[in-house]
Amino acid sequence: MFIYALKRLIYVLPVAIGVSLICFMLVHIAPGDPLISVLPPDASADLREQIRRSYGFDRPLPIQYWIWLKNVFQGDFGTSIATGRPVVEELRKAIGNTIILSLIATLIGFFFGSLFGFVAGYHRDTVIDKIASFISVIGVSVPHYWLGMVLVIIFSVQLGWLPATGAGPGGSSAWVWDWTHIKHLILPAITMSVIPMGIIARTVRALVADILSQEFVQGLRAKGLTDRGVLRHVIKNTAPTALAVMGLQLGYLLGGSILIETVFSWPGTGFLLGQAIFQRDIPLLQGIILVLAMFFVFLNLIVDVLQSALDPRVQRG
Repeated sequence: MFIYALKRLIYVLPVAIGVSLICFMLVHIAPGDPLISVLPPDASADLREQIRRSYGFDRPLPIQYWIWLKNVFQGDFGTSIATGRPVVEELRKAIGNTIILSLIATLIGFFFGSLFGFVAGYHRDTVIDKIASFISVIGVSVPHYWLGMVLVIIFSVQLGWLPATGAGPGGSSAWVWDWTHIKHLILPAITMSVIPMGIIARTVRALVADILSQEFVQGLRAKGLTDRGVLRHVIKNTAPTALAVMGLQLGYLLGGSILIETVFSWPGTGFLLGQAIFQRDIPLLQGIILVLAMFFVFLNLIVDVLQSALDPRVQRG
């Protein structure tokens, strides 16, 4: 187990270096001047050169990359061009809010996706299977930003049950685990959970249907094992793959929540990423992409290790 985890960690290192290199090169491959937002329209050539030197853009690319990477390891992601504040300060609250939203959405999607998948797989080729499969297909097909707007119209505008925007009363970005703040979480979490719910449901349905058709299940029933006992074996064989899919969906939600966070004005990394794009705030953009990419890489590492612990065949493979 330890050797397998060590090998997976070694595989992660070149991926992490490649991601950091791509994030660094954003400054140079993006069209236009990255300093345009901090320079006045009538800036002189001397002022432009002075600002360029202050951001280190006058040095060779390898030296710039080395300095930037060294600062990143020290926790210094640079300074936001738009606000003038350290990127770390901009990211701290946003990352926490995105993690909370993504975790809740993934748990909702995993619970209902597993439920629909097991029901459909256990009752395959029946009306129950068709209904559960139809719900999962709808979950994958419906645009989540459109669903978010529909939920806002129904539950916020017409019924007035839930708030439409923000993470707290008055547009607060500080999260507290109380009912006032949880009400702001319900609509975006449900909206984000629809796609992983559909993907997990379809995956679990296929796994359960395949496992139930295998010979060892028929052998268990021939020995007199009850349906509950057979179900325990089915769950045990389904869990590693379902866990891997859940981990991937959590990674996608952490990095791909820009539309949902924009619709609900949720103060997370997706909302911050949208602002950085429109303001051409390259240091902030680099920091967000790097952090989200590292989250995704190391989340996959954790899922691989947990999957190998649940299913030793993964290590042998």
